[in-house]
Amino acid sequence: MSAPKYWFPAKRYGWGWGLPSTWQGWLVLGVYLVALIVGCLIFRPAQHPTGFIVFVVAISFLLGVVCY
Repeated sequence: MSAPKYWFPAKRYGWGWGLPSTWQGWLVLGVYLVALIVGCLIFRPAQHPTGFIVFVVAISFLLGVVCY
């Protein structure tokens, strides 16, 4: 049985994950970046700072769950 292929492998040094190692990981990262750009357009940080912060925290949390 082969070792599982992680979408986001753990970094060798330090805390967190490295760059994606599979197409699924790159897709997740791309969706995250597109969502961040769309969130900037919808929540305009200068006009709705609280909504923008909540949105960024929420999508970053979801990215962290996927990476974990």
